[in-house]
Amino acid sequence: MDQTNHSVVVGESVVVKWFTPPAPLPQPAPDVLAHLAETGFTATATPYAALCREGRLLALVTAYLPGAVDGWQWCVEEAAAGRTAFAADLGALAADLHAALATPSATFPDPVRRAHDLGRDLAARAEKALREALALTGDTGDTAGDAGDTDGRWLRERADALRAGLAPLASTGPTPLVRVHGDLHVGQILRWREGYAVIDFDGNPTVTEADVHQPVARDLAQLTTSLEHAGQVAVRRRGADPSATGRWAAEAVAVLGEAYLTRLAEHGHAGLLDRSLLHPFEIEQECRELIYAARHLPRWRYAPMGVLRSRYP
Repeated sequence: MDQTNHSVVVGESVVVKWFTPPAPLPQPAPDVLAHLAETGFTATATPYAALCREGRLLALVTAYLPGAVDGWQWCVEEAAAGRTAFAADLGALAADLHAALATPSATFPDPVRRAHDLGRDLAARAEKALREALALTGDTGDTAGDAGDTDGRWLRERADALRAGLAPLASTGPTPLVRVHGDLHVGQILRWREGYAVIDFDGNPTVTEADVHQPVARDLAQLTTSLEHAGQVAVRRRGADPSATGRWAAEAVAVLGEAYLTRLAEHGHAGLLDRSLLHPFEIEQECRELIYAARHLPRWRYAPMGVLRSRYP
């Protein structure tokens, strides 16, 4: 579900996505979509046009994908049913996307950068996200776990453990950077009659200070945590068994990761992923989900809190 913009289907042929409000240029989507088209990546809605005026992006026009359903529906159904075969397709899709983003084109002739002193910036961003999550998640709202144990108190009690999980970021060595998707979760992956398509290359609307060039682990960590969120939704809204759903999430994440690494190696880009960043980025992502919930969608807080509680019982 697109929370920030308005999309209109025209004649079951194209989708016009209106930016509300219009987005200041430069905006990542037009260039990224042009690059993907130039490198032969087709697992997305075919881009047709970008409408701009006075330095702002008004709308994007892309192909309409018949019967498309986003991952907050189809992936939740998979979680409720305990099926994980789909995760291999998602892993391959993510690897295809990252390989395309790392391939030179006329739009991005030198798409891969290598940062030699990235650790300090990554650690600072993660610490900021943790502090903000702690500040915004108070002693009100949904509770889980032991009676009377609120989310805010729970987070404060485990702040040191969360910081320990983020600590490896500070020692990050030289790692490749590309213009990642930036907001890669299951809601951005449509299932339609011809398979899967990744959409919405607008970047993360809740992160404004980050460089558009990031380690691909950033995307992969967000995608894997979104599988766990889909499991939380299945428990909350479909009555799925929490223990069984936890096992489903663990298996789906493992299947996705294995398929991703296999396909990335097939593309000759095995060195693109720094696996040491995955776990810290997953923790940071959950902090950002809490920030998003506090600012925009309070009822969503149960999903990242459910994941964190399962990881830090």
